[in-house]
Amino acid sequence: MAATIPGQMFSIPENDGHIMSSWERFLSGDEAASDALRRLIDDSWWRCQVASVDPGRYQAPPPIGENSLHTLRDECGELLSASAPVMASARDFLSETGTVMVLTDQSGTILNLEGDMSTRGAAENVHLLSGANWSELACGTNAIGTALEVGQPVQIHSAEHYCAGIKRWSCSATVIRDPYDGSILGVVDVSGLSASYSRHSLALVVATAGRIENRLAKIELGIRYRLLEGCVDRLSGTSADGIIVFDRRGRAIKANGRASAALADLGIGELAVAPDGLASLSLSWKKGRRAPDERPEWMREEWLEPVIQNGEHIGAVLTLPGRRNAASGRVSNAVFSCDAAEKGAFERVVGESPALLQAVGRAQQLAKSRVPVLLLGETGVGKDVFARCIHESGATRDAPFVALNCGGFSRELLTSELFGYTEGSFTGARRGGMIGKIEAADGGTLFLDEIGEMPIDLQPHFLRVLEEGEVYRLGENKPRKVNFRLIAATNRDLRKEIQAGRFRMDLFYRVAVTSINIPSLRERAADIPLLGDYYLRRLSLQHGLEPRVLSPGAIELLRQYGWPGNIREFRNVMESMLLTARGHVLTEADLPADLVTTLAGDSPAALDVQGDERDLTCLENAERDAILRAIKGCRGNMTAVARELGIAKSTVYVKLKRFGLESYVDDLRNYRV
Repeated sequence: MAATIPGQMFSIPENDGHIMSSWERFLSGDEAASDALRRLIDDSWWRCQVASVDPGRYQAPPPIGENSLHTLRDECGELLSASAPVMASARDFLSETGTVMVLTDQSGTILNLEGDMSTRGAAENVHLLSGANWSELACGTNAIGTALEVGQPVQIHSAEHYCAGIKRWSCSATVIRDPYDGSILGVVDVSGLSASYSRHSLALVVATAGRIENRLAKIELGIRYRLLEGCVDRLSGTSADGIIVFDRRGRAIKANGRASAALADLGIGELAVAPDGLASLSLSWKKGRRAPDERPEWMREEWLEPVIQNGEHIGAVLTLPGRRNAASGRVSNAVFSCDAAEKGAFERVVGESPALLQAVGRAQQLAKSRVPVLLLGETGVGKDVFARCIHESGATRDAPFVALNCGGFSRELLTSELFGYTEGSFTGARRGGMIGKIEAADGGTLFLDEIGEMPIDLQPHFLRVLEEGEVYRLGENKPRKVNFRLIAATNRDLRKEIQAGRFRMDLFYRVAVTSINIPSLRERAADIPLLGDYYLRRLSLQHGLEPRVLSPGAIELLRQYGWPGNIREFRNVMESMLLTARGHVLTEADLPADLVTTLAGDSPAALDVQGDERDLTCLENAERDAILRAIKGCRGNMTAVARELGIAKSTVYVKLKRFGLESYVDDLRNYRV
């Protein structure tokens, strides 16, 4: 009688003697001997017999040499990298279970092995070692080799093995597949002497393979987004050339709107490429090669350019010359630049520094596409202005522009603001419900400022909107289709936020298809005279005052200041000087007191706050210093301090009292204008 696993093609025999008898009769030529076996074992034994596998083998063939194993591991580097943390956990999980976990390549050669050290001796006896091959051709019926043959999870118990020397073992294995094309990359297996067999081993290997495949998918997704980010300039450029982007495996994954026409000009209409779709075109690269093994006759070698990042080949760009460039076959690369006369919607971005013009030029190029953009920069640099300019420079300029600051709401309020809700979905819900910002942006642009502060548990719901193009209102089961262009902004390093577990990697790669770094004001201090003139004219008109100008001395001091609040702080300083000065020319005497004292080095933010007489431990002193730095950096804004430290505002006030910093905060606030 055999115990069957429901829904599976394998079972666990309870009578090894019966199977041994069938095996002996099978080897003697009795074709009916295997009829009593489950189909998986019957088929495998016949394959082994046809391949002349020696049933008397007592171990796998000897492992390959160290140099060959090193080369093989290098070729399987991504599989090993994805499986490393999983295999490491197996070392502790399988401790004292009498079993080992094995990782192989697609041919059945063992790459790595972890588990119970007490089983290593028995494993070595059968060559269950790194570098040994455990395909069916090498070792007969076994979980590794048979899983590779059938491409499914298998469990081989004791006498079911084909070779005599392995019949003391029981093993469970399943294949690891490439998440993108389904090809088999390797096998994960759990093996042990039959006495240590556990019926849960099969579930363990299936779950382990799933974890490895998920990690492989993340690796591939990360590489693809790096590739697209590096090629977005070419895809969204104004050149007449057709552009097709290939991934590192030679699969076409993105094309611009002119690729179809360029292919048609070459007489290859059947390979037409949709602007937002994939091409029915593929190339083949060998690892380490920067050119394909073969290419179609119509594709000239100089049209294909590999994309290399940090020495790694991550894809290629095919440039199909448009009618202007077809004769020469020359590739035209987009160069980001912007002259003041060409700013268009970006006219409100004041400045002529190279760093700013580079950012504006990049933004102008990206405005022509609907690719998601991530704006990076310190607080107050004008990310909201850039977002609106990108929207107004795009094809959907007449459609809605909807902005939302993710850091300005509680989790519950942010959820309803983003997704909207139906009537009665929660206590206090507005009669008739409310449309969310995502829906409101349909057809236009959704600008999410401070996206790094979106709660981690809300992020997968927003990610689903981006991936599926539909949104569910709170309290509603029917999705609503949405189509919007996303612009996000943050002053945080989202890669560090990912490492800290506060931001999802998959969401990062969705919102950061390409990014724009907006320079801080101190990085473009040469623009201060232009900015001063711009704001004084604008604010004078707003307040009904005569226009004012800055003196050379005032400009020099303004250039020397660090501007932690950037453009926002600069505007406030200009307004303060305009409203308090008496003369037509604003001089050094009209500068705010805290700015002057900061430059002089004796402002409260620059003073060292001496500790009081309290008896503090080393840990408390470190905590006090951290709070003090946050207070200085946030210039006494307790809400900002609490956010910076990641603690409640009430806790901040408790700490101020504990560490004697209350009077310091009062002094700092008194210096504000």
